[in-house]
Amino acid sequence: MMNMMIIFLVMFMIGNLIFVSKHKHLLIVLLSLEYLVLSIFFFMLVMLIYIEYDMYLLMLFLVFSVCEGALGLSILVSMIRTHGNDYFQSFNMLI
Repeated sequence: MMNMMIIFLVMFMIGNLIFVSKHKHLLIVLLSLEYLVLSIFFFMLVMLIYIEYDMYLLMLFLVFSVCEGALGLSILVSMIRTHGNDYFQSFNMLI
């Protein structure tokens, strides 16, 4: 159980490291957020199996993570259509 906790912690830290280091590229930021959601899902799955609890909370978590992914993808598509790429340098926040 402790080895799995270390693996989940490493997965979460790698996702955070990618999120912080690649903050200028929207697609990589969205992919790292999905990786973080996946690592949190696996952690919750193992913990709920360990305490023998119902899995309805995981279904609710998956619903919200899918909505988050769809919202991020729609923002990415609208940004590419208006600005031509997904780099934050070309995106002016004042306009």
